[in-house]
Amino acid sequence: MSELIGVEVVYALPDIQRIESLEVPVGTSAFEAVNLSGIDQYFEDLELSDAIKLGVFGKPVALDYVLRAGERVEIYRPLVIDPKEVRKQRAAKAKAERSNPQPKG
Repeated sequence: MSELIGVEVVYALPDIQRIESLEVPVGTSAFEAVNLSGIDQYFEDLELSDAIKLGVFGKPVALDYVLRAGERVEIYRPLVIDPKEVRKQRAAKAKAERSNPQPKG
C-alpha cells in the first residue's frame, strides 16, 4: 500500500468557487490530482486537457509538477484581456485627466 498525502484542488469563477480536498498517492502530479478531484463535474466550461494552466499557492507549475502534502492546486482560467493592455489604458486615462483637469465646484 502506498503512502497518501492530503492536497486540495481549487477552481473559481467570479461568482462561484469550489475546493476539493483529497488524498492522493505520494508522487501524484498536479494534473493527476485535478483529474482525480472530479472538480470538472461542477463547472460546465472547465475542460481538463494538457492545455490547462495550473499553479500551486499562486505560482504557476507544470502539469507534471509532483505535489507535496498540504499543497493546493489552482486551476487558472484564460485571461479575458491582456494585463499590459489594461495598464496602458489606465495610464492613458490618467494622462488625459492630468492634461484636462475637471473644475471643482
